[in-house]
Amino acid sequence: MPWYDLSLEKLREYRTPTAEPEGLGEWWAAKLAKARGAGGEPRIVRYQEDLYRPVEVYDAEFSGAGGDRIRAWYLKPAGAGGGTPHVVKFVGYGGGRGTPGEHILLPALGYAVLVMDSRGQGGRWSSGATGDGVPGPENSLVMTRGIASPETYYYTRMYVDAARAVDAARALAGPDAPLAVTGHSQGGGLALAAAALWRGLDGDAVSVCHSDTPFLCDIQRAITLAPQAPYTEVPEFLDRNVDLIDAALDTLRYVDCALLARQITAKTLMSVALMDDICPPSTVFAAYNEIPLADADGKEIAVYPYSGHSVPQVHAERQLRHLREHLPAEMA
Repeated sequence: MPWYDLSLEKLREYRTPTAEPEGLGEWWAAKLAKARGAGGEPRIVRYQEDLYRPVEVYDAEFSGAGGDRIRAWYLKPAGAGGGTPHVVKFVGYGGGRGTPGEHILLPALGYAVLVMDSRGQGGRWSSGATGDGVPGPENSLVMTRGIASPETYYYTRMYVDAARAVDAARALAGPDAPLAVTGHSQGGGLALAAAALWRGLDGDAVSVCHSDTPFLCDIQRAITLAPQAPYTEVPEFLDRNVDLIDAALDTLRYVDCALLARQITAKTLMSVALMDDICPPSTVFAAYNEIPLADADGKEIAVYPYSGHSVPQVHAERQLRHLREHLPAEMA
């Protein structure tokens, strides 16, 4: 894939032209308050103790949007106590929580991890366990599900789930443990959304945000530029449903992480790949450039000029260094 987007110089200055809906922060705060009122505490059950020790693995479940039960994996270092840093991990488009072994690195390094299942997904490259209005995972396309209104849109529910996953991690971690969020692609978008939307009942916030080549940023540009799915689901749908164009574009503003990023206070490390044909580089920079923190002081972006949607493996070490610096974990 050639370089097809703006030059790097222009990317560093690019800002989304999409107008923010009036009262966006308050609208989302009401959604989260409603979900908190409908749900209880997370539930965890020990899973395959002999197989995964010394890491402790739990099959977890918490209450998401509408009180729906969302599945998760909860992994933590053996004997981890209060104050252990917790990382909430989100999954890419079409995938689910998978198996615990896919998420074992951070618990081996002293971090507890809550891996959120993606409602109505988990039928493609990794398995899931959570439905969206019907039982069980699906091999589904969700970009246009309920798109006629932000009240009914799929990603409204998913973003509430993401914020409630951080609530669940806080409940499991205790009040003194620092929190981080992480994810790639759709998971990267969910990490940005959770960092933007989540505020604890005592006013605390997510401390660290890792977002790799995030989806769901500057969406109105992305659906006209990205040559590959999932963004292409939207123009394909609107080509046959022209009467829904205005409503759909308005809905997408409510879940646009380039707009929500203005609320992020976490130390943030993002990555962007200049040959990414799934999440165009300008859409990633659109979110990064809106985070109200200074470069090298509160936010960083790793630029990979010859990479596609999957960033180089070496980036994982940069993330670990960033996590160690801003969210240190004590090993037993």
